[in-house]
Amino acid sequence: MNELIAILEDEADLAALTAEHLRREGFRTETFGEAERFFRFLARKRPELIILDLMLPDQSGLDVCRTLKRSEDWRSIPIIMATARAEETDRVLGLELGADDYVVKPFSHKELAARIKAVLRRSRAPEAGGPLEVGEGLVLDPERFEARWEGKLLDLTSTEFRILLLLAQKRGRVLTREQILDEIWGHQKIVLDRTVDVHIKNLRDKLGPAAGLVKNIRGVGYKVEP
Repeated sequence: MNELIAILEDEADLAALTAEHLRREGFRTETFGEAERFFRFLARKRPELIILDLMLPDQSGLDVCRTLKRSEDWRSIPIIMATARAEETDRVLGLELGADDYVVKPFSHKELAARIKAVLRRSRAPEAGGPLEVGEGLVLDPERFEARWEGKLLDLTSTEFRILLLLAQKRGRVLTREQILDEIWGHQKIVLDRTVDVHIKNLRDKLGPAAGLVKNIRGVGYKVEP
């Protein structure tokens, strides 16, 4: 491992404890109590993953997530949100902004480490096979984790790409939300029914003219059908 994990957490004791546990798991860590200092760091160094508390003193964690996902330089960095608030709306909004996973405080540091490893695997692991053509104009490249519509690169997160690739590889078949959760998140999946719906909505928004390829089968799930 030895990946660099950035921890944005305004509670110094919790940040230090989290960092210590992650170092024991083989990660390198940097901790930040406010967003401004983190962004100064980010201009010099790139972490492999960010753990982002939603309650920061100088800026909302959701705003930090929004800034990161709008940046060409930073949008591909995976984000795990950490929040003491259990409201579903906060979690859904974070996912809509492009976060890859979340944990609700108080969380087990073993669980956090497992989620980090799962997110890193999802963001890096190449899929078997060459480019896959879906309908007319949409091409998926599993080795590069890239999707192109009529030659134009689409700005998909790694999770959105994996969901699209899964549906494309099983085109014509309807996959339930539970099946998609199992395939994409496995044992580290987020137990939230709306998780798949949120990612599909974002995916279809980004597909633009190709959005119609991803079909919602009401009461069942989703499929890709050219």
